[in-house]
Amino acid sequence: MAKPPTVEDVARAAGVSRQTVSNVLNTPEIVREATRERVQGAIAELGYRPHAAARRLRTRRSSTIGIHLDPYAGGISGVVLDRFVHALTERAGDRGMRIQLYAARTPIDEIDRMRELTESGEVDAVVITGTFHGDPRTRWLADNAVPFVSFGRPWGEDDVASPAHLWVDVDGAAGTRAATEHLLAHAGERIAFLGWPAGSGTGDDRERGWRETMAAAGASTLRFTSEESVGRARGVVATALAEDWEDRAPIDGIVCVSDSLAIGAHLAAASAGRPDLPVIGFDNTPAIEAIGLSSVEQLPERVASGVLELLMGPTGSVVAPRITASGEAHVLVEPRLVLR
Repeated sequence: MAKPPTVEDVARAAGVSRQTVSNVLNTPEIVREATRERVQGAIAELGYRPHAAARRLRTRRSSTIGIHLDPYAGGISGVVLDRFVHALTERAGDRGMRIQLYAARTPIDEIDRMRELTESGEVDAVVITGTFHGDPRTRWLADNAVPFVSFGRPWGEDDVASPAHLWVDVDGAAGTRAATEHLLAHAGERIAFLGWPAGSGTGDDRERGWRETMAAAGASTLRFTSEESVGRARGVVATALAEDWEDRAPIDGIVCVSDSLAIGAHLAAASAGRPDLPVIGFDNTPAIEAIGLSSVEQLPERVASGVLELLMGPTGSVVAPRITASGEAHVLVEPRLVLR
């Protein structure tokens, strides 16, 4: 078997001293940018991985990132976060980092767990998910100077130009925009939207993509809402399809805020004698794939890469939160429309 690369190998390849390589690994902020990039390039090219135990003793860092493990709630859409955690664990391992899972039932419980983990030195940074308006977790993390990145935007007035903290998210509006454009081109101009009740940041963002696309096409809008439930979504759409539309044309297609609602809409359409009514979901879960419906895929693997880039830089191996190479404090991942 080939001998794994050493610090000396990296130093030789980058044309620097062994100490410079150590500085790049442990205190990158003191190394000139050009030199740091050269060393990071050599690390990536050689596939060098620092000895984790030795580095923890030397730097007094845990080389560990904490992330909340959501409780099992059943349903259809939880697979997205499962994929994200798996990808984050895999990609962190490539950088010599570990992932520490912790459980909490409420945001306040989560703050208590984060306090325990950071004060004991068990984690160097935290990744949080499911952000919402007025999220107390982000406020606590910022007030206590804990390095963190969220999967989910801060939901402030301007999260792009003036974000409250570093964040990565999926461009929900872009996903529903692509879905709506596809249905307008292939199904007709009466494309309805089945969303969650107003007030959900994620749901409102996805609705925006549909609404803007319909407005640009000069088409009238028809919006329904349902809680995150296949049964409730089925009932809402069944009622809509059974109504007397008078002079209005029938619905040509439905864009949905989630796969759960899309499955409910499809079941309602089939029961109403319209099994071919085009329905597009959001999340591209195995359940909707099995049924054969189109959906927007979030690509949580790209989200995981974006989180680590904000926490550690493009190829870094220590936590040092920063803006991206393009000067942004966020990463917005473009989803993809999967047609079936």
